[in-house]
Amino acid sequence: MFVGRERELAELQDALKAHRLVTLTGVAGVGKSRLARQMVDLGLVADVTDFCWADLWQLRDEGLLAALVADACGLSDHTPRTPVDVICDWIGDRELLLVLDSCEHVLAACRRMVQVLLDSCPRLRIVATSRELFQLDEEFVTEVQPLPCATDAAELFLQRATESGHLPEPEDLNQVTELCGYLDGLPLALELAAGALRHSSIDDLLRRPRHELSRAEDEVRPVAPRRHDVLRTALGWSHELCTPAERLLWARLSVVHGHFDEPVAVALCSGGPLSPLDVGHALTSLVDKSVVSRRRGRFVLLDTVREYGRLWLAELGELESMASAHASYFLTQAQQADSTWTSAEQTGWYRTIKEAHLDLCAALNHLIAHDVDAALELATLTGFYWTCCGHAHTAQLYLSRTLKACDSQGPVRQRAVWALGLTHLLQGNHATGTHLARQCLQNARVTEDATALLRAAYLQAMSDLLQGHPQPSLDLLDHALENACRHSSDTAEPALQAVMMCRMLRLFALTGLGQLEQSLESATALRAECVAMGENWIRSYADYQMCVIALRERDGELALEYARSMLHAKQQIGDTFGIALGLDMLAAAFSANGDGHSAALASGAGQRLWDAVGHPQRGAPDVAPLREAGEDIARRLVGAGTYESYRSEAAHADPGEMLAWAAGGEPPL
Repeated sequence: MFVGRERELAELQDALKAHRLVTLTGVAGVGKSRLARQMVDLGLVADVTDFCWADLWQLRDEGLLAALVADACGLSDHTPRTPVDVICDWIGDRELLLVLDSCEHVLAACRRMVQVLLDSCPRLRIVATSRELFQLDEEFVTEVQPLPCATDAAELFLQRATESGHLPEPEDLNQVTELCGYLDGLPLALELAAGALRHSSIDDLLRRPRHELSRAEDEVRPVAPRRHDVLRTALGWSHELCTPAERLLWARLSVVHGHFDEPVAVALCSGGPLSPLDVGHALTSLVDKSVVSRRRGRFVLLDTVREYGRLWLAELGELESMASAHASYFLTQAQQADSTWTSAEQTGWYRTIKEAHLDLCAALNHLIAHDVDAALELATLTGFYWTCCGHAHTAQLYLSRTLKACDSQGPVRQRAVWALGLTHLLQGNHATGTHLARQCLQNARVTEDATALLRAAYLQAMSDLLQGHPQPSLDLLDHALENACRHSSDTAEPALQAVMMCRMLRLFALTGLGQLEQSLESATALRAECVAMGENWIRSYADYQMCVIALRERDGELALEYARSMLHAKQQIGDTFGIALGLDMLAAAFSANGDGHSAALASGAGQRLWDAVGHPQRGAPDVAPLREAGEDIARRLVGAGTYESYRSEAAHADPGEMLAWAAGGEPPL
């Protein structure tokens, strides 16, 4: 809901015409984030057609600031560059609005990053919301004031009370303005008060004292500004009106960094006096009281509400135990994701791991300090997902840290070294990746571990293929697969996963050697198995190889079918790199079918994603001639100038619309 603020919106619009950095400041709960969101939703920033929104309230330290902003920009980097460099290179001279919400949590790091972005990106504009200022020369400050009590504040309060089904009794309505004045017109305080009407009248609220926790804090802290105290009072009201179960759930939920659903709340917070059924009921009540907010079908604690809950968690003496429970839960999630990787559950796990990025990092930080063996396992299990979905830098950071911290030997360490090698290869660090692949091969041969040998062969074979050497790649993969057949009693998921990944990479080697008939036969069999399992990642690369073979055999219609199938699978798991590769294949297939217009659109849409990935167009080296030949054909079909015009339009079009078209929909251009 959004009420009032017409003057503030107009002033903000004017400020962004003259200034590249505008900071919305004000006390917690005054509505800084809502004002920024309304500005974006109404499209009030002239000349800017694109914006990115970064929710910094999820951060508790600065280590992941740049990675979170890169995520907000839709970047899925596969290079060894730092995240800040990635962001700067991607923005370049684009006309872009970047919103950094709740900067006070990581103010110093945010200040440094903002300065770098402004220096490097001349057409970038930034809107920041923060309780504290950056103190930068370029900064234009707008202080967000509370809502007028007799008008907008009262309207917001009544609107929220109506939506929650707890409209004040007619005899209490004359006290609405008084309550709004008592709460200084702070929007968050008003919403909490409206939620409190479930158990109290307005008169009851006006008579309530401040909460004990607020008084205890003031004994050891400087006197807080009145409006900060007012918000704590409203939080205290809500807390007092909660049942014991609701209070405990509020406190325990404060360990979650991002959005969550009810199963997560039950898994993390049940125990002791809270049964799983109690958690469900308490969660519903906290939503009704405006303590927990709903966003896009999931739940979230606003940062101020979460901070308050964390204070109570400390009072209860549960900070450490809940941090351990949080880490244990996300380790279990990663184990389940790995154990079902080749099943129909794969798609859901990709999304889960991606959405839980900050919580997984928090779990790793806790485990590194308390249980390094568990930290190594978690870094290993998430490393592959992160590397595939654009968090290779984070994966590499945690794999390196945990390997350094943990000196235990065994299969988990071998797999961690393998995962680290994969991050290096996919970032283009061939020397380091190859060194780690050889280390994996040596260790696997010493331990005679068939699954470890499969993984090591996969890593070394990938290095060979990326450097244009398909024959040694094929020889190594065949040897590892033959060895795995001799140990076929191992039917666990890691062994099956490793076998299928090696079979997939073997297709690349066969195609690279020109053995197209054998490659197609193997790809067809592998793809059928993947479809039966509901698996998408390996299936997509089988489609990719079948598309390459069809293009080489000049079967444009079949190439188009396989390219679209690959894109569908890659979209299911959110693999930006794979989608970019699929769009390149789609462009080549359109050219083979004599459709230069569609080829240009697919190429342009792909280029936008290659920019997000950070690499020039990639794939097996032998595929480059197919891509180039397709581009030449398309240019001849529609004319070089027209081709570049179509391609440019597609590169600047809405990515979602372009992908919908690529899947078989109507062209948006």
